[in-house]
Amino acid sequence: MSKVIVFGAGGRAGQRVAAEAAARGHQITAVVRDPRRYPGIEGAVAGDVTSADDVAALAAGHDAAVHAAARLDAPGEFFPAAAGALVDGLARAGVSRLVAIGIGSTLETAPGVAVHDAPDYPGEYRPFSLGHAAQIEVLRAAGPGLDWVLLVPPPTFLDPDAGCTGRYRTGGAGVLSMGTLSYADLAVALVDEIETPRHHRAVVAVAPAGGG
Repeated sequence: MSKVIVFGAGGRAGQRVAAEAAARGHQITAVVRDPRRYPGIEGAVAGDVTSADDVAALAAGHDAAVHAAARLDAPGEFFPAAAGALVDGLARAGVSRLVAIGIGSTLETAPGVAVHDAPDYPGEYRPFSLGHAAQIEVLRAAGPGLDWVLLVPPPTFLDPDAGCTGRYRTGGAGVLSMGTLSYADLAVALVDEIETPRHHRAVVAVAPAGGG
């Protein structure tokens, strides 16, 4: 059994990751901005993932951290700030493994060309994707002491209702699939990376096992 801290445990992905890890016997610390908003999350604690001090204090004593937090109002500031706070705070806490969730529009359609660089990519979604891209650069600049992996689903909406198959496939930083991945199977992929790390300091596409 490991101790796993989940930042953003109140979101669709975070809740499923916490539940999947708990079902496998791991001890979970669920971090949300305001526990009063999540009465259904037992033992939720308050924390700001953009604060290195919060990260350091809350993560101490854990074996791995999950970053599933998101902000829609200021993505350009939030995502790189969260990545920077995690890099700093986890180092101070002595936690070396970080498994984070990315967004499919940052995956590449050609070397150096992201999905969000396409001329017809919706402009209203671009700031959110660029915030995620800035987060990647912060992680890449982190020192070797942080063993991070960013798991990125396809550039389509995740399915909140599909059940867990427990099956998925992984690739590199390029678009692997345009199929729909369920939140449940994304959670399986994240917890698998905590239990048996297969990817290190890398952006990794995650897609449905059946292709598409």
